[in-house]
Amino acid sequence: MGKASRAKKERTRERGAQWSAASAARQAHLLRRDTLTHLPGHPMVRAMVKQHAATALSDAYNAGMASGMSDAEARQFALTIAFGGIGVQPPFSDDLDRHVKWQYERTLKMLRQAEVFIVSPAAHAAAMAAAATLEIADTLTLQRDTDLPAPCGLLVLPEPVVLVNRTGALSDIRAYAWHFAQLHNGSPLQAAPGVQVAGFMDRDGPVQNEAWREFLAASKVSGWTCPPLVPDGFEGMRGDGYLSNLSTEELHERSALARQGQLHIREQAQWRAEPTPDVGEWTGGQVDDQHDDFTRRYIFAFWRLTAQGSTQVTRLGAPEPDLAHSSGAPRPRLEDVRVVRLTAPRTASQAAAADEGRQVRAYHHRWPVRMHKVRQWYPKAGEHRIIWRGPYIKGPADAPLLMSEKTYLVD
Repeated sequence: MGKASRAKKERTRERGAQWSAASAARQAHLLRRDTLTHLPGHPMVRAMVKQHAATALSDAYNAGMASGMSDAEARQFALTIAFGGIGVQPPFSDDLDRHVKWQYERTLKMLRQAEVFIVSPAAHAAAMAAAATLEIADTLTLQRDTDLPAPCGLLVLPEPVVLVNRTGALSDIRAYAWHFAQLHNGSPLQAAPGVQVAGFMDRDGPVQNEAWREFLAASKVSGWTCPPLVPDGFEGMRGDGYLSNLSTEELHERSALARQGQLHIREQAQWRAEPTPDVGEWTGGQVDDQHDDFTRRYIFAFWRLTAQGSTQVTRLGAPEPDLAHSSGAPRPRLEDVRVVRLTAPRTASQAAAADEGRQVRAYHHRWPVRMHKVRQWYPKAGEHRIIWRGPYIKGPADAPLLMSEKTYLVD
């Protein structure tokens, strides 16, 4: 982390225009291999995961107490939100060491079993733009059996995304891993099919604050090498289309309620608040994640873009035998990496119009289209059915992506 600099970051961003799928795939494999080598048993990373879990429990508990719950109710509320919502099986325990062990096991399992995805800078920018059109309730329309490109995956971003959390602290996200799971955070408590999503910070990323430099230095002194992908918490996302039947207005109301709940938690965390510092070494934008929902919106947008054909998912064709196999890590096979690129293929009607010489509307930009309902005609059933479309990217594949005012900064 200490070696990063503004000049280094600027050089990295300049090379974004010359992004290579083969180089990105090779780097993704190295990140996974080295993380599987150095993450197991790392005492300081385990301590950090434990502290994150304690903080999540404390914030949820304080929010429950502030809303008028009894002590027992607030404790159960906090355990359900912090643990049941990410796939921990009930009965829940506030034994944080037990939770850290559970989270470590799930994280390592995902890394070992995941299909590796890399995303081009253009496709990443499109996912960022599409995520900005979403609200948190939109993600509850997720159908995991049809929306996800794989039951277990590891998505490595072309560069870290810098987030500003509810207390003003900065972190960066470099990768996401996911796999199917049962969630347990309903009321009354019941299991629901969902997806566990793990975020990973970049050990050598752009956020270079004093606390992180001290963490790396202490890790080195203790004789432990910090993994390049550092776990940064779990998210649980329902995958049964829970809110698919709601209207756009109803989804907006649900999102407003969710934001209100996050506001209560943020208010109880203000004692930890700090001014948002200038990252200094980062030349891109920052994502305001005060509602703690960026991960769910981004990964949902990515999944939907791949499912709806707004991106093209291909595999690399040539193996890379020069990468040494590491004990406990999957054997590097770059031909297995899935490459996600932005595309906008012509529809059948557009192709037919072009063949017949009819005029076709020409667009000079691409832009994100938010989720919306349409009445889809099903000839075999002889009826219209309401389905959801979006988010997706509209416009020709070679046109520049037009960012809306709400879109997060990606340059």
